[in-house]
Amino acid sequence: MSLPPLSAAGFDDRHNVSGPLPRRVLMTVDAVGGVWRYAMDLAVAMRRSGVETLIVGLGPQPSPEQRREANSIGRLEWLSAPLDWTVEDESELDHVPQLLSELALRHSVDLLHLNLPSQAARITAEVPVVTVSHSCVATWFAAVRGSGLPEAWAWQKRLNRLGFDRADLVLAPSRSHAAALTRTYGEIHDLAVVYNTSRNPCFVSAKENFVFGAGRWWDEGKNGAVLDRAAADIDWPVVMAGACEGPNGQHLAIMHADHEGELSHDRTMTLMSRAAIVVSPSVYEPFGLVALEAARAGAALILADIETYRELWEGAALFAGPGHPAAFAEAVNRLTEDAKLRDDLGRRARLRSADFTVEAQREAVLAAYRRVMSGSDRLTAAE
Repeated sequence: MSLPPLSAAGFDDRHNVSGPLPRRVLMTVDAVGGVWRYAMDLAVAMRRSGVETLIVGLGPQPSPEQRREANSIGRLEWLSAPLDWTVEDESELDHVPQLLSELALRHSVDLLHLNLPSQAARITAEVPVVTVSHSCVATWFAAVRGSGLPEAWAWQKRLNRLGFDRADLVLAPSRSHAAALTRTYGEIHDLAVVYNTSRNPCFVSAKENFVFGAGRWWDEGKNGAVLDRAAADIDWPVVMAGACEGPNGQHLAIMHADHEGELSHDRTMTLMSRAAIVVSPSVYEPFGLVALEAARAGAALILADIETYRELWEGAALFAGPGHPAAFAEAVNRLTEDAKLRDDLGRRARLRSADFTVEAQREAVLAAYRRVMSGSDRLTAAE
Protein backbone atom coordinates (compact mmCIF):
# COMPACT_ATOMS: atom_id res chain seq x y z
CA MET A 1 0.00 0.00 0.00
CA SER A 2 1.33 3.43 -0.92
CA LEU A 3 -0.23 6.29 1.01
CA PRO A 4 0.01 9.90 -0.22
CA PRO A 5 2.09 12.55 1.59
CA LEU A 6 0.79 13.64 4.98
CA SER A 7 0.52 16.91 6.82
CA ALA A 8 1.83 17.21 10.40
CA ALA A 9 -1.45 15.78 11.67
CA GLY A 10 -1.33 12.95 9.19
CA PHE A 11 -4.17 13.92 6.84
CA ASP A 12 -3.41 14.05 3.11
CA ASP A 13 -3.44 17.78 2.28
CA ARG A 14 -4.50 17.16 -1.32
CA HIS A 15 -7.91 16.03 -0.09
CA ASN A 16 -8.59 19.09 2.07
CA VAL A 17 -11.65 20.81 0.64
CA SER A 18 -13.71 23.84 1.51
CA GLY A 19 -17.23 22.97 2.47
CA PRO A 20 -19.73 22.93 5.30
CA LEU A 21 -18.92 21.63 8.74
CA PRO A 22 -21.44 19.58 10.67
CA ARG A 23 -23.23 21.51 13.40
CA ARG A 24 -23.62 18.44 15.60
CA VAL A 25 -21.63 15.19 15.53
CA LEU A 26 -22.52 11.90 17.21
CA MET A 27 -19.27 10.37 18.46
CA THR A 28 -19.12 6.90 20.00
CA VAL A 29 -16.85 6.13 22.95
CA ASP A 30 -16.07 3.45 25.48
CA ALA A 31 -14.87 3.86 29.05
CA VAL A 32 -12.24 1.12 28.92
CA GLY A 33 -9.31 2.25 26.79
CA GLY A 34 -7.69 5.13 24.95
CA VAL A 35 -10.75 5.95 22.84
CA TRP A 36 -12.16 7.85 25.82
CA ARG A 37 -9.20 10.22 25.93
CA TYR A 38 -9.21 10.60 22.13
CA ALA A 39 -12.91 11.50 22.07
CA MET A 40 -12.81 13.94 24.98
CA ASP A 41 -9.79 15.82 23.65
CA LEU A 42 -11.17 15.98 20.11
CA ALA A 43 -14.62 17.10 21.25
CA VAL A 44 -13.10 19.96 23.27
CA ALA A 45 -11.02 21.06 20.29
CA MET A 46 -13.94 20.90 17.86
CA ARG A 47 -16.18 22.88 20.19
CA ARG A 48 -13.85 25.83 19.62
CA SER A 49 -14.72 25.55 15.91
CA GLY A 50 -18.46 25.54 16.60
CA VAL A 51 -19.03 21.79 16.30
CA GLU A 52 -21.16 20.23 19.06
CA THR A 53 -20.57 16.62 20.10
CA LEU A 54 -23.19 14.15 21.25
CA ILE A 55 -21.05 11.62 23.13
CA VAL A 56 -22.55 8.13 22.95
CA GLY A 57 -21.05 5.40 25.11
CA LEU A 58 -21.22 1.63 24.74
CA GLY A 59 -19.82 -1.16 26.87
CA PRO A 60 -18.94 -1.05 30.59
CA GLN A 61 -20.32 1.97 32.43
CA PRO A 62 -18.07 5.02 32.87
CA SER A 63 -16.83 6.17 36.24
CA PRO A 64 -18.47 9.19 37.92
CA GLU A 65 -15.36 11.19 37.01
CA GLN A 66 -15.72 10.20 33.35
CA ARG A 67 -19.40 11.12 33.35
CA ARG A 68 -18.62 14.54 34.77
CA GLU A 69 -15.92 15.14 32.18
CA ALA A 70 -18.10 14.12 29.24
CA ASN A 71 -21.06 16.20 30.38
CA SER A 72 -18.81 19.23 30.78
CA ILE A 73 -17.80 18.90 27.12
CA GLY A 74 -21.03 17.84 25.40
CA ARG A 75 -24.08 15.73 26.07
CA LEU A 76 -23.46 12.13 27.21
CA GLU A 77 -25.81 9.26 26.34
CA TRP A 78 -24.90 5.74 27.49
CA LEU A 79 -26.46 2.86 25.58
CA SER A 80 -27.27 -0.56 26.96
CA ALA A 81 -25.14 -2.13 24.26
CA PRO A 82 -21.78 -3.93 24.26
CA LEU A 83 -18.51 -3.37 22.44
CA ASP A 84 -17.76 -5.82 19.64
CA TRP A 85 -14.64 -7.23 21.31
CA THR A 86 -16.47 -8.05 24.54
CA VAL A 87 -19.13 -10.37 23.08
CA GLU A 88 -19.03 -13.97 21.87
CA ASP A 89 -21.85 -13.81 19.36
CA GLU A 90 -22.61 -11.30 16.60
CA SER A 91 -26.31 -11.32 17.47
CA GLU A 92 -25.52 -9.38 20.66
CA LEU A 93 -24.71 -6.38 18.44
CA ASP A 94 -27.78 -6.56 16.20
CA HIS A 95 -29.50 -3.63 17.90
CA VAL A 96 -26.49 -1.26 17.83
CA PRO A 97 -27.09 0.24 14.34
CA GLN A 98 -30.73 0.95 15.16
CA LEU A 99 -29.87 2.60 18.47
CA LEU A 100 -27.26 4.83 16.84
CA SER A 101 -29.53 5.72 13.94
CA GLU A 102 -32.38 6.61 16.30
CA LEU A 103 -30.12 8.85 18.38
CA ALA A 104 -28.87 10.58 15.25
CA LEU A 105 -32.44 11.34 14.21
CA ARG A 106 -33.61 12.37 17.69
CA HIS A 107 -30.73 14.82 18.18
CA SER A 108 -30.62 16.16 14.61
CA VAL A 109 -27.09 14.91 14.10
CA ASP A 110 -25.32 15.93 10.89
CA LEU A 111 -22.52 13.33 10.93
CA LEU A 112 -21.65 10.07 12.67
CA HIS A 113 -18.08 9.70 13.98
CA LEU A 114 -17.90 6.05 15.00
CA ASN A 115 -14.85 4.87 16.90
CA LEU A 116 -15.43 1.18 16.15
CA PRO A 117 -15.74 0.24 12.45
CA SER A 118 -18.26 -2.50 13.27
CA GLN A 119 -20.62 0.20 14.53
CA ALA A 120 -20.90 1.54 10.98
CA ALA A 121 -22.19 -1.78 9.59
CA ARG A 122 -25.88 -1.62 8.72
CA ILE A 123 -26.29 2.01 9.81
CA THR A 124 -29.51 3.32 8.29
CA ALA A 125 -29.21 6.99 9.26
CA GLU A 126 -29.00 9.15 6.16
CA VAL A 127 -26.03 11.20 7.31
CA PRO A 128 -22.31 10.94 6.44
CA VAL A 129 -20.33 8.35 8.39
CA VAL A 130 -16.68 8.66 9.41
CA THR A 131 -15.27 5.65 11.22
CA VAL A 132 -11.93 5.38 13.00
CA SER A 133 -10.03 2.13 13.46
CA HIS A 134 -8.17 2.73 16.70
CA SER A 135 -7.55 -1.02 16.91
CA CYS A 136 -9.36 -4.25 16.09
CA VAL A 137 -9.25 -7.86 17.17
CA ALA A 138 -8.13 -9.09 13.74
CA THR A 139 -5.01 -6.90 13.62
CA TRP A 140 -4.48 -7.56 17.36
CA PHE A 141 -4.35 -11.30 16.76
CA ALA A 142 -1.95 -10.83 13.87
CA ALA A 143 0.43 -8.72 15.98
CA VAL A 144 0.10 -10.41 19.38
CA ARG A 145 -0.57 -14.04 18.53
CA GLY A 146 0.88 -14.11 15.01
CA SER A 147 -2.30 -15.73 13.74
CA GLY A 148 -5.67 -15.08 12.22
CA LEU A 149 -8.83 -14.86 14.26
CA PRO A 150 -10.20 -17.99 15.90
CA GLU A 151 -13.04 -19.41 13.83
CA ALA A 152 -15.56 -18.47 16.52
CA TRP A 153 -14.61 -14.81 16.10
CA ALA A 154 -14.46 -14.69 12.31
CA TRP A 155 -17.69 -12.68 12.33
CA GLN A 156 -15.80 -9.73 13.85
CA LYS A 157 -13.60 -9.41 10.78
CA ARG A 158 -16.65 -9.65 8.51
CA LEU A 159 -18.53 -7.03 10.53
CA ASN A 160 -15.58 -4.63 10.42
CA ARG A 161 -15.39 -5.13 6.66
CA LEU A 162 -19.06 -4.16 6.37
CA GLY A 163 -18.32 -1.08 8.49
CA PHE A 164 -15.42 -0.03 6.28
CA ASP A 165 -17.62 -0.42 3.21
CA ARG A 166 -20.50 1.57 4.75
CA ALA A 167 -18.32 4.48 5.90
CA ASP A 168 -17.82 7.54 3.73
CA LEU A 169 -14.30 7.86 5.15
CA VAL A 170 -12.09 5.58 7.28
CA LEU A 171 -9.38 7.05 9.50
CA ALA A 172 -6.38 5.31 11.05
CA PRO A 173 -4.07 6.85 13.70
CA SER A 174 -0.81 5.90 11.95
CA ARG A 175 0.50 4.70 8.62
CA SER A 176 1.56 1.44 10.24
CA HIS A 177 -1.97 0.70 11.43
CA ALA A 178 -3.39 1.66 8.04
CA ALA A 179 -0.98 -0.85 6.49
CA ALA A 180 -2.01 -3.51 9.03
CA LEU A 181 -5.66 -2.92 8.13
CA THR A 182 -5.06 -3.43 4.42
CA ARG A 183 -2.97 -6.54 5.07
CA THR A 184 -5.81 -7.96 7.14
CA TYR A 185 -8.91 -6.77 5.28
CA GLY A 186 -7.68 -6.08 1.77
CA GLU A 187 -8.10 -2.74 0.05
CA ILE A 188 -10.12 -0.19 2.02
CA HIS A 189 -11.47 2.67 -0.05
CA ASP A 190 -11.36 6.14 1.49
CA LEU A 191 -8.63 5.29 4.00
CA ALA A 192 -6.64 8.21 5.44
CA VAL A 193 -4.33 8.80 8.39
CA VAL A 194 -4.83 11.33 11.18
CA TYR A 195 -2.33 11.13 14.01
CA ASN A 196 -3.59 11.18 17.56
CA THR A 197 -2.67 13.82 20.10
CA SER A 198 -3.19 14.86 23.71
CA ARG A 199 -4.49 18.13 25.10
CA ASN A 200 -2.69 17.70 28.42
CA PRO A 201 -0.54 20.72 29.31
CA CYS A 202 3.01 20.29 28.12
CA PHE A 203 5.09 20.82 31.24
CA VAL A 204 8.35 19.33 32.40
CA SER A 205 8.80 18.82 36.12
CA ALA A 206 11.97 17.89 37.98
CA LYS A 207 12.79 14.29 37.13
CA GLU A 208 13.14 11.57 39.73
CA ASN A 209 15.10 8.35 39.52
CA PHE A 210 12.37 5.88 38.72
CA VAL A 211 10.97 4.17 35.64
CA PHE A 212 7.30 4.44 34.74
CA GLY A 213 4.91 2.47 32.55
CA ALA A 214 1.15 2.84 32.10
CA GLY A 215 -1.41 0.70 30.35
CA ARG A 216 -4.31 -1.68 30.71
CA TRP A 217 -1.93 -4.47 31.64
CA TRP A 218 -4.54 -7.22 31.38
CA ASP A 219 -4.30 -6.75 27.60
CA GLU A 220 -1.60 -9.07 26.22
CA GLY A 221 -0.90 -6.47 23.54
CA LYS A 222 0.41 -4.08 26.20
CA ASN A 223 3.03 -6.71 27.06
CA GLY A 224 3.11 -5.89 30.76
CA ALA A 225 4.57 -9.27 31.70
CA VAL A 226 7.81 -8.40 29.85
CA LEU A 227 8.19 -5.08 31.68
CA ASP A 228 7.46 -6.77 35.02
CA ARG A 229 10.12 -9.43 34.38
CA ALA A 230 12.59 -6.75 33.27
CA ALA A 231 11.95 -4.85 36.51
CA ALA A 232 13.77 -7.58 38.44
CA ASP A 233 17.02 -6.58 36.68
CA ILE A 234 16.54 -2.81 36.48
CA ASP A 235 18.62 -0.65 38.81
CA TRP A 236 15.90 1.92 39.54
CA PRO A 237 12.40 1.30 40.91
CA VAL A 238 9.85 0.46 38.19
CA VAL A 239 6.31 1.79 38.70
CA MET A 240 3.47 0.33 36.64
CA ALA A 241 0.08 2.08 36.66
CA GLY A 242 -3.04 0.55 35.16
CA ALA A 243 -5.63 -2.17 35.54
CA CYS A 244 -4.55 -5.81 35.70
CA GLU A 245 -8.09 -7.25 35.58
CA GLY A 246 -9.89 -7.16 32.23
CA PRO A 247 -13.64 -7.05 31.50
CA ASN A 248 -13.64 -10.67 30.29
CA GLY A 249 -11.60 -12.16 33.13
CA GLN A 250 -8.15 -11.33 31.76
CA HIS A 251 -5.49 -11.04 34.46
CA LEU A 252 -1.84 -10.13 34.87
CA ALA A 253 -0.02 -10.74 38.14
CA ILE A 254 2.73 -8.14 38.67
CA MET A 255 5.53 -9.61 40.76
CA HIS A 256 8.60 -7.36 40.47
CA ALA A 257 7.43 -3.83 39.66
CA ASP A 258 5.63 -1.48 42.06
CA HIS A 259 2.03 -1.75 40.87
CA GLU A 260 0.00 1.38 41.57
CA GLY A 261 -3.25 -0.08 40.23
CA GLU A 262 -5.75 1.78 38.09
CA LEU A 263 -5.31 5.53 38.63
CA SER A 264 -7.20 8.57 37.45
CA HIS A 265 -5.81 10.19 34.33
CA ASP A 266 -4.60 13.20 36.32
CA ARG A 267 -2.79 11.02 38.84
CA THR A 268 -1.21 8.98 36.04
CA MET A 269 0.02 12.15 34.36
CA THR A 270 1.46 13.43 37.64
CA LEU A 271 3.49 10.26 38.13
CA MET A 272 4.56 10.22 34.50
CA SER A 273 5.75 13.83 34.62
CA ARG A 274 8.08 12.97 37.52
CA ALA A 275 9.61 9.85 35.93
CA ALA A 276 12.99 10.25 34.29
CA ILE A 277 12.35 7.22 32.06
CA VAL A 278 9.07 5.96 30.60
CA VAL A 279 8.81 2.51 29.05
CA SER A 280 6.15 1.15 26.69
CA PRO A 281 6.71 -2.53 25.87
CA SER A 282 3.56 -2.92 23.71
CA VAL A 283 3.57 -5.43 20.88
CA TYR A 284 0.34 -3.98 19.46
CA GLU A 285 0.02 -0.21 19.35
CA PRO A 286 -1.85 1.50 16.51
CA PHE A 287 -0.62 4.86 17.89
CA GLY A 288 0.51 4.79 21.51
CA LEU A 289 -0.74 7.68 23.62
CA VAL A 290 1.46 6.81 26.59
CA ALA A 291 4.60 7.48 24.54
CA LEU A 292 3.26 10.84 23.37
CA GLU A 293 2.22 12.01 26.83
CA ALA A 294 5.58 10.92 28.28
CA ALA A 295 7.42 12.73 25.49
CA ARG A 296 5.46 15.91 26.16
CA ALA A 297 6.62 15.68 29.78
CA GLY A 298 10.26 15.40 28.66
CA ALA A 299 10.84 11.80 29.74
CA ALA A 300 13.41 9.62 28.04
CA LEU A 301 11.52 6.95 26.06
CA ILE A 302 12.28 3.25 25.80
CA LEU A 303 9.82 1.65 23.41
CA ALA A 304 9.11 -1.75 21.95
CA ASP A 305 10.73 -2.14 18.56
CA ILE A 306 7.49 -2.25 16.56
CA GLU A 307 6.47 -0.57 13.32
CA THR A 308 4.28 2.12 14.88
CA TYR A 309 6.89 3.30 17.37
CA ARG A 310 9.57 3.38 14.68
CA GLU A 311 7.25 5.47 12.48
CA LEU A 312 6.53 8.02 15.18
CA TRP A 313 9.62 8.06 17.41
CA GLU A 314 12.64 7.03 15.32
CA GLY A 315 15.57 9.17 16.45
CA ALA A 316 13.80 10.25 19.66
CA ALA A 317 13.77 7.02 21.70
CA LEU A 318 15.63 3.82 22.45
CA PHE A 319 14.05 0.61 21.18
CA ALA A 320 14.06 -2.91 22.63
CA GLY A 321 12.82 -6.21 21.29
CA PRO A 322 9.30 -6.64 22.67
CA GLY A 323 9.80 -10.30 23.51
CA HIS A 324 12.99 -9.84 25.52
CA PRO A 325 12.86 -8.61 29.14
CA ALA A 326 16.67 -8.55 29.19
CA ALA A 327 16.69 -6.09 26.28
CA PHE A 328 14.43 -3.69 28.18
CA ALA A 329 16.48 -4.05 31.35
CA GLU A 330 19.69 -3.38 29.42
CA ALA A 331 18.22 -0.29 27.71
CA VAL A 332 16.87 1.12 30.97
CA ASN A 333 20.12 0.52 32.86
CA ARG A 334 22.03 2.20 30.06
CA LEU A 335 20.00 5.35 30.70
CA THR A 336 20.18 5.13 34.48
CA GLU A 337 23.98 5.21 34.13
CA ASP A 338 24.16 7.93 31.46
CA ALA A 339 22.46 11.16 32.56
CA LYS A 340 23.62 13.02 29.45
CA LEU A 341 22.04 10.50 27.07
CA ARG A 342 18.92 10.39 29.24
CA ASP A 343 18.53 14.17 29.11
CA ASP A 344 19.22 14.25 25.37
CA LEU A 345 16.58 11.62 24.67
CA GLY A 346 14.07 13.50 26.82
CA ARG A 347 14.76 16.69 24.88
CA ARG A 348 14.43 14.94 21.52
CA ALA A 349 11.21 13.24 22.55
CA ARG A 350 9.72 16.53 23.67
CA LEU A 351 10.68 18.20 20.38
CA ARG A 352 9.13 15.34 18.39
CA SER A 353 5.92 15.55 20.44
CA ALA A 354 5.34 19.04 19.02
CA ASP A 355 4.41 17.35 15.71
CA PHE A 356 1.25 15.97 17.33
CA THR A 357 -0.77 18.99 18.37
CA VAL A 358 -4.45 19.28 19.23
CA GLU A 359 -4.81 22.00 16.62
CA ALA A 360 -3.30 19.85 13.88
CA GLN A 361 -5.53 16.90 14.74
CA ARG A 362 -8.64 19.08 14.90
CA GLU A 363 -7.95 20.65 11.51
CA ALA A 364 -7.29 17.24 9.96
CA VAL A 365 -10.52 15.79 11.36
CA LEU A 366 -12.52 18.86 10.32
CA ALA A 367 -11.04 18.55 6.83
CA ALA A 368 -12.26 14.96 6.79
CA TYR A 369 -15.71 16.11 7.91
CA ARG A 370 -15.82 18.76 5.19
CA ARG A 371 -14.83 16.14 2.66
CA VAL A 372 -17.74 13.84 3.46
CA MET A 373 -20.20 16.69 4.08
CA SER A 374 -19.41 18.16 0.66
CA GLY A 375 -20.38 14.98 -1.16
CA SER A 376 -17.07 15.01 -3.04
CA ASP A 377 -15.79 11.95 -4.81
CA ARG A 378 -14.59 9.29 -2.42
CA LEU A 379 -10.97 9.15 -1.32
CA THR A 380 -8.73 6.32 -2.30
CA ALA A 381 -5.72 6.06 -0.04
CA ALA A 382 -4.00 3.22 -1.92
CA GLU A 383 -2.44 4.52 -5.11
